[in-house]
Amino acid sequence: MSQKNLKEYWNKNVRYLFILLSIWFFSSFVLGIFLAEPLNTVRIGGFKLGFWFAQQGSVYIFVAIIFIYIYLMNKLDKEYDVDE
Repeated sequence: MSQKNLKEYWNKNVRYLFILLSIWFFSSFVLGIFLAEPLNTVRIGGFKLGFWFAQQGSVYIFVAIIFIYIYLMNKLDKEYDVDE
């Protein structure tokens, strides 16, 4: 892989990481901590929504982000011909 392609590959990888980790930050910190009180007015299955985000929602979102990252990296690897 040429130096230019390597830099483009790495830049896209970092961009994916930034976007996905920003989503995780928003779901875990903003929704689970900072906006917990307003979200607690909504109930899901008998539990307050703010509590749900703090205890389970951010974990589910993080696991989903792992699978999204795997999909995006496999696609990126094929694009730059570095897949296995």
